[in-house]
Amino acid sequence: MTFSGMDAAEVVRVVAWLEERSVVYQVNGGWAVDALHGSQTRSHGDLDVFVDSTTVDALMEWLLGRGYSIVEDWRPIRVELRAGDRAVDIHPMDVDCVGDGVQQGFGEDSFVHRARERAVGVIGDRSVVVACAARLMALRLGYDLRPEDRHDLDVLGRLVADHS
Repeated sequence: MTFSGMDAAEVVRVVAWLEERSVVYQVNGGWAVDALHGSQTRSHGDLDVFVDSTTVDALMEWLLGRGYSIVEDWRPIRVELRAGDRAVDIHPMDVDCVGDGVQQGFGEDSFVHRARERAVGVIGDRSVVVACAARLMALRLGYDLRPEDRHDLDVLGRLVADHS
């Protein structure tokens, strides 16, 4: 099966860059679902990655050096960079001493990404840190679901059922 958009090899390159620098990160969105599934189930328009806010500038500089350009900059909430049909959506989070991350939302909103809610999945042949299935399901609440969100929820539902 052929997929378009953000490819697995590019996701692995971003994760490798983060891990080489011992950055606290968490892959989210559709790539996290596929990582928990263990294989790619659909095309992905971007890589959603939550990263330690102290690393955002260096990650952006690295991506800019690889041909990406900034298409949306809503820091401290998120910044999206794009190169052709590939995109990285960086979500800064302030990481505390136990590894929990707090992501700023709009207004007074904030989101806590607890270290204990992280899991390990696989993209390509590389282990990656992702949100656990329950957290990925919860992150899809509160907005109108797109077809890809429904797809991801179906995959997550099967994963949860298989582990019950």
